[in-house]
Order: sequence, then C-alpha cells, then structure tokens
Amino acid sequence: MPDVFVNYRTGDGDQVATTLRNKLTDRFGEGRIFRASQSIRPGAFFDDELMRGVRRSGVLLAVIGPDWINHPALHRADDWVRKEILEALRCGIPVIPILAGRRTERPTRNQLPKRLARLADCQTLRYDNQNDTYDIQRIGDVLTDLIPDLAKTEEVRPESTPSGTTQNNVGTVHGGNVVQAGTVNGDSGAVIKGAQGPVHTGPGNLYSNSAHVTGENTISTVVSGDNHGGIRQDFGTVRRQGKDSEE
Repeated sequence: MPDVFVNYRTGDGDQVATTLRNKLTDRFGEGRIFRASQSIRPGAFFDDELMRGVRRSGVLLAVIGPDWINHPALHRADDWVRKEILEALRCGIPVIPILAGRRTERPTRNQLPKRLARLADCQTLRYDNQNDTYDIQRIGDVLTDLIPDLAKTEEVRPESTPSGTTQNNVGTVHGGNVVQAGTVNGDSGAVIKGAQGPVHTGPGNLYSNSAHVTGENTISTVVSGDNHGGIRQDFGTVRRQGKDSEE
C-alpha cells in the first residue's frame, strides 16, 4: 500500500511530480510513493486504482504549478485533480500543497472553487529545482513526521554505494599484483613520456652502448674507443660442428 499519493496536473507540475516520486522512492523504497502513470499496473481499471490509491495513502501531495489555479478543468466535477484532492479531504487524509517553483503563490479561498476552498487553509511546502537538495529533504522529513512507518523503512534500508565508487574485495594473493582503480582517463598500460635514454618495459636484459654476442662456439673481438696500430689475434684452428660449408 502506498504511503504518499502524488496529485498533479499534466502540463503544469508533472515534471515536479516525477521528481518527487523518484527522489522520495530513493529515500523510502519502492511502493511507498504513488504516482498514477508509474504506479498503476497495465490492465488495471484506472478510475478504481486512483481512488483506491488516495484512500490507502497517509498523505496526499498536491503539486501546484504556476498555472494550476487558472486551469478551467479545476471547476469541473469530473476533473481528476479535483476529485483526488476532494477524496483525500473527505477521508481525513492530510493534504500538503507543494508550490512548484519559487514564484508560485499559495492559492486563496477566493481563487478556489467553493468545494476546494479548504485547500487554502492547508500548510504548504515549496519545491524549487534550484534548491532541490534542501526542498526534497524538507518534504521527506515532514512525511516521516506524519507517517512514522516511513522513518522505520528508512532506518532499515541499506546505504547505497555512491555513484562512481570502486569497491574490490581481495583475499590472499600469491605471485602477482592487485590494482584498484576508479575511472581511468587518458593513457593506461606501460606509458613512457619524455624519455631521454634507454627504456626497458618487458622481460629480458637491456644492453646499452655495449656489445652483446651470443651463440655456441662464438669468437668475437670488440674494440671500443680509439685504436692506433691495429689488432692482431691468432686463435689457431677452430673446429666446426656438423658438415663444413663448401667454398
């Protein structure tokens, strides 16, 4: 059963109604906030579900946009915005007008249809998207005062992990490295910039400015630096393994 029913007029407060539903759901959990287009199941009878949602709720939030008071439908008996508010008042359910935006004024008795005149006496709250965090917190706090079960639900809900956080659990690691990283922007892997001289990033030996001779039965002479007068060496006969090459 929903605890909070969000009443709104399409085209004049529906975006605020969506924000209220989503952010209050984040705080109190799924199924606690009723908004018609998001809470009525496909195939269900729309009229019945709306009235049932109002009667089962603990509070009705009536979203009042800048043109709410001037909408002609408010004076018609079949207007759903009007019917939902009247049903809540008839059932003794608290109605909290939510003034959408910083310039929306509280409706007066003279502006309201006679049957809705009591709405002018209800204490209002304001939601301004430029003051989003404070206003949502304030509305949620008022709801927990009116519906204590909401506060209990809030206490048992696990804390959500902040967006962008990296969490890893690693047990015993043998013979390797463990790296934890969040968002990586730019280069990754072995990145070398501005190197002036030999650089080695893989396995094996690094030879710089030195000779390296490999192979079986290899004989080599390496001369480094200035040499005056030549070099003479005699190693005798060298036996080759395998078949001699033809000359």
